[in-house]
Amino acid sequence: MKMSPYEVAPESSIQILQPPGWAAPKGYSNGIAARGRTVVIGGQIGWDGQCRFHTSDFSGQARQALQNIVDVLAEAGGKPEHIIRMTWYVVDKREYVASYPELGRVYREVIGRNFPAMTAVQVSGLIEDAARVEIEATAVIPD
Repeated sequence: MKMSPYEVAPESSIQILQPPGWAAPKGYSNGIAARGRTVVIGGQIGWDGQCRFHTSDFSGQARQALQNIVDVLAEAGGKPEHIIRMTWYVVDKREYVASYPELGRVYREVIGRNFPAMTAVQVSGLIEDAARVEIEATAVIPD
């Protein structure tokens, strides 16, 4: 049985919250309910584990930030499909929007077809001047 991108397996501890009659969101969920062990991942930016940036490109930095989230989550025994919420802080809304096609590809390569509840906010700056994006995540690992 093929599921839509916004459905989860019946045995999952995660429930997508989509009110009847609402238009389906693209690339995120309006809400998620979950049971299990909560893992909160602090804001990750586009540098590697040794605090080195390898690119100034938005999508490249987003890829690294997402990979950092996956790596931290793995320390708790979690996988990308356990992520239920992300908050993206971007320094340039236009740069973020212009990168949608590449960003979508990068996201699917690192996170897969998991669409957590998401928020994106433009900020005046990030603590690390070279950072273009910072992403925080919350995951729930099933019991």
